[in-house]
Amino acid sequence: MDNLKGFTPLSKLGEFGVIKHITRDFELKQPGSLVGIGDDACVLKFEENRVLVTTDMLIEGIHFNLIYTPLKHLGYKAAMVNLSDIFAMNAIPRQILVSIGISAKFSLEHLEDLYEGIKLACAQYDVDLVGGDTNPSLTGLVISVTVIGEARAEDIVYRNGAQDKDLICVSGDLGAAYLGLQILEREKKLFQENSNFQPKLEGYDYILERQLKPEARGDIPKLLREINVKPTAMIDISDGLSSEILHICSLSKLGCKIYQDKLPVLQETERVAEELNLDPITCALNGGEDYELLFTASVKDFGALSLQPQIHIIGHMSPSEAGTNLLGMNGETIPLRAQGWNGLNPHHHLN
Repeated sequence: MDNLKGFTPLSKLGEFGVIKHITRDFELKQPGSLVGIGDDACVLKFEENRVLVTTDMLIEGIHFNLIYTPLKHLGYKAAMVNLSDIFAMNAIPRQILVSIGISAKFSLEHLEDLYEGIKLACAQYDVDLVGGDTNPSLTGLVISVTVIGEARAEDIVYRNGAQDKDLICVSGDLGAAYLGLQILEREKKLFQENSNFQPKLEGYDYILERQLKPEARGDIPKLLREINVKPTAMIDISDGLSSEILHICSLSKLGCKIYQDKLPVLQETERVAEELNLDPITCALNGGEDYELLFTASVKDFGALSLQPQIHIIGHMSPSEAGTNLLGMNGETIPLRAQGWNGLNPHHHLN
């Protein structure tokens, strides 16, 4: 990216020109978005519902590596990781604000790619881009995304509502995103050792997509409403299943038991883990960045939940004195630890 020959330098347009250019095709669709980009602040209108706000920052070299991360994918992922937090509260995202710090190695065309991914995410979930900021950076690219969501007060689900004997459920599958990162890091290392090396990424499509282009599970709260199930507690899996269930246990003042044979790990994930000499269950428990939803629900909802192919019942809540444990394949009890998601470097959410 250091060679900008043939590209448009950002200095040619200036800050306001850049903002106007990269946001020109974003249209406001939400009735609550009264004023978007172009004034000192956006103006939003909400009726009787609660407003939810979440923010997250992605920093080049810590949370992403541009050697193998396309800018369009990065824009999409930056939006998704924040939309996921709103879905984890059983709420609906409405607006998004994007602020970036960007160095001189980037051109206008690079920014267009980044915002094309953001635009795709907004279109996917009917979300309005209503503001943000653009500033120069001396060290690379920084992306800060804020999402504003909406929900009825009685619909919001917190992390502290789990009850003893509640079912523990997870959407989708686990561990693939972490393995996708391991493959990308392996190929990057080989490329750095030999610049003529051609990365071998064939056959890893699913796990690479899980790492580079994750999908926020907005379909899960919608499905739960359709089958008349309201979670008692919920969280998205950004830092790994172990870390997230321990958050729920701590805030709900309970223990848990998770069954290893119930963890949803795809055969492709197992194959790649074996290739890399990694334990697929460890990847599922501690990998992170799956952006699936982990939730608890009443035992009375077992029948409805067990019929849903996208939802897996993996255990149950228990009294706090019973501890937080994984029951292994041979019946052994293994205490869960919050190793969390490391990514390129440690990255833990404050919200």
